[in-house]
Amino acid sequence: MTKTGAERRTSRRIPLKMLVQFRLDDMDEFLREHAVNVSAGGIFVRTSKPHPEGSMIYLQFCLTDGGKLIEGLGKVVHVNPPDSAAPGMGVEFVNIDGESQATIDQIMNERDAELAELEELMAD
Repeated sequence: MTKTGAERRTSRRIPLKMLVQFRLDDMDEFLREHAVNVSAGGIFVRTSKPHPEGSMIYLQFCLTDGGKLIEGLGKVVHVNPPDSAAPGMGVEFVNIDGESQATIDQIMNERDAELAELEELMAD
């Protein structure tokens, strides 16, 4: 007897709650608005309509010309309510593609270089 897909599955499937999509004019806008809150493990998304903790969401940060910055699956791990000083949700990356990881690595490397430069200036 042939097993169904559900019977062959070794991992539990979690339903995807929502597509969170951002269209940005350029990389500078992404860096100003979102990159301060990005790390190798996730991103904080400012929004007045955060999804509940535990929600699985599909993130897309794209340029208006269609260029992709970050895309992939994430899990909401922290929520700041809409009436807080910084409303939004902390999203842990669950599965992102290689291009997205390269973008994140580039941002992290640039941030590290800026911090090192600032520390050097302060030490003088």
